[in-house]
Amino acid sequence: MLYIVKFHMEQILGSIGRKTIKSVNHVLDLCALTYRIFTLIFKRPQTGRVIVRRVVLEQIYFTCVEALPIIIPIALLIGSILIVQFAKYAGHYDLGKITVILIVRELGPIITAFLVILRSATAVTIEIGYMNVLHEMEAFEMAGLDPMRIVCLPRMVGITAAVCCLFIVFDLVSIIGGYGLIWLITNIPMGNFLDQIGKAITAADIAVGIVKALCFGIIITVTSLHHGFDIKKNITEIPVGTSKAAIESVIFCLIGNIIISAIFYM
Repeated sequence: MLYIVKFHMEQILGSIGRKTIKSVNHVLDLCALTYRIFTLIFKRPQTGRVIVRRVVLEQIYFTCVEALPIIIPIALLIGSILIVQFAKYAGHYDLGKITVILIVRELGPIITAFLVILRSATAVTIEIGYMNVLHEMEAFEMAGLDPMRIVCLPRMVGITAAVCCLFIVFDLVSIIGGYGLIWLITNIPMGNFLDQIGKAITAADIAVGIVKALCFGIIITVTSLHHGFDIKKNITEIPVGTSKAAIESVIFCLIGNIIISAIFYM
């Protein structure tokens, strides 16, 4: 009996150890890919500049501009709901401070990241997967172009810039647009809401939001690229890789959100 229990415990501990090592190696691979892409920012080879600029602009347009019709209504709804709910307790709580904490510090960056994951992370993983399966990466190398510079760097710059822009749009629309919507369609007394926002928001709040947006953009891009490059042989691997990229991006963004908030506010 003791032998059986010991055998099963060894199996459980061995499984936990193997999964832990695999997870650590995966995180290290993501860090290595991030470092490799960042080193390309400081290199300026003569070949491929036009392609890089074009892909960056296309990525910003797809991730940011085309997402505006989605994020603006979401921001209006969330801002209006939060303001309506907390306006009832304006005598007990600082409405401006609560709005800044919830929208600028927390909801703005994380909802923006989730939207980008749904639209861009999946698209990037699918695109890279198809390029690998159809040997387009090899074609870049045969043409004397570095796939990391032509494919990875523009997407890193484009998605990260887009997340920052969408975060700013979300905050402005949810606060100002939500206030305007409540003022137009309801009789809820808002008082000097915008003055409270102006007094409550600080440079640290804005800095935290921007830092989160930058980190989320990098996390989403690197995770999507890594899973896209993992797809080597079959097209049937693409849905699995896309699902893994989306789930990991969400998990890493949530972890990053907690860490950044803890660093700045604890």
